[in-house]
Amino acid sequence: MSENLQGLLFPNYSKYPITLVKGEGSRLWDDQGKEYIDLMCGVAVTNLGHKPAKVTAKLHEQLDQLWHVSNLFHIPNQYRLAQLLTDNSCADHVFFCNSGAEANEAAIKLARRYYQKVLGIQGKYEIITFQQSFHGRTLATLTATGQEKVKEGFHPLPEGFTTLPYNDIAALQGAVSDKTAAIFLELVQGEGGIHSADPAFMAEIVRLCEKHDVLLILDEIQTGVGRTGKLFAYEHYGIEPDIFTLAKGLGSGFPIGAVLGKAKIKDAFAPGSHGSTFGGNLLATAAGIATMETMLEDNVPQRARELGELAVTHLKSKLEGNPLVVDVRGKGLLIGIECTTAVGDIVNDIHRHGALVITAGTNVMRLVPSLLISREELLKGLDIVAEALARAANEAASKAAV
Repeated sequence: MSENLQGLLFPNYSKYPITLVKGEGSRLWDDQGKEYIDLMCGVAVTNLGHKPAKVTAKLHEQLDQLWHVSNLFHIPNQYRLAQLLTDNSCADHVFFCNSGAEANEAAIKLARRYYQKVLGIQGKYEIITFQQSFHGRTLATLTATGQEKVKEGFHPLPEGFTTLPYNDIAALQGAVSDKTAAIFLELVQGEGGIHSADPAFMAEIVRLCEKHDVLLILDEIQTGVGRTGKLFAYEHYGIEPDIFTLAKGLGSGFPIGAVLGKAKIKDAFAPGSHGSTFGGNLLATAAGIATMETMLEDNVPQRARELGELAVTHLKSKLEGNPLVVDVRGKGLLIGIECTTAVGDIVNDIHRHGALVITAGTNVMRLVPSLLISREELLKGLDIVAEALARAANEAASKAAV
């Protein structure tokens, strides 16, 4: 890509030196013809792989009919996708938008408006979130995010957010008050290092929410739509959130986000209270319908659970004794490899050897392959990762010996 053309864009992304031009299933090709095993899925987006057949067919069908109208009209695709989502979750109602950040922003607004406009409680507006979380880059969602680096230069930030240590029950117990409107968290912190919520921590959150009339909001942007081995990650914990958010895998690469909520909060989003020009458009919901139908008909979450167990077992075997590796962890096909050192250079080495992975913080490598990746492709990709980590360990040992 010409540097002159690259200069036309704001430099807010640190890009890998790769231009991808073709995808099929769990394989990608760059503009030089090099082939890669995709273990990152556009950051946990293409959960069904590239160009899944049913999604492709549904989009072509919709492209030939109608692209966009407005949410001022009835859009049958929205009702069908909402039905698929509510029939297979604890939710009763759905709002469609375009991205994870939009979904999380809407969830925050929904919680506050529920208390102020439905229950008439004006002082109940604070949102409790957790360190190392990531909820988006709007002003409200970056304020909710528990990482200072995403907030730099954007002050003053909106008030009403409290950030606590993750999995710290004592800190949580001391923070909930009459002003608390919601507790908002990821059940697996994707950007924060692939850390899962402890069952005891979640049980205490549920208890406190019930005791203090606080809404439980779960950010399932990365964990939802089969990624963790269940259709939604909250199913691992036997709980039911009041609100949860989806995006990433819901459209198989086509932009769509969603907020799902319980019946009691429906009236908080009364006519005129919130909206989105492109949210729930015909193309996005067509992709969402085909994605959800494939997930359910082919029992894709179960496959993710089985492949995730295989991946973790294989990695632990291959990486045993590697002094750079601290831990291998995750749920389903959301897997992190924690290292003693920054993993950026190791990630680049993996790319050079034909697999694509990403980071989850400075010291953690994140693997989020397609949930339909073949066993052979998965093991081949994991071997490329293990070999790169072995090379890095050998290089570190050589330098230490000098």
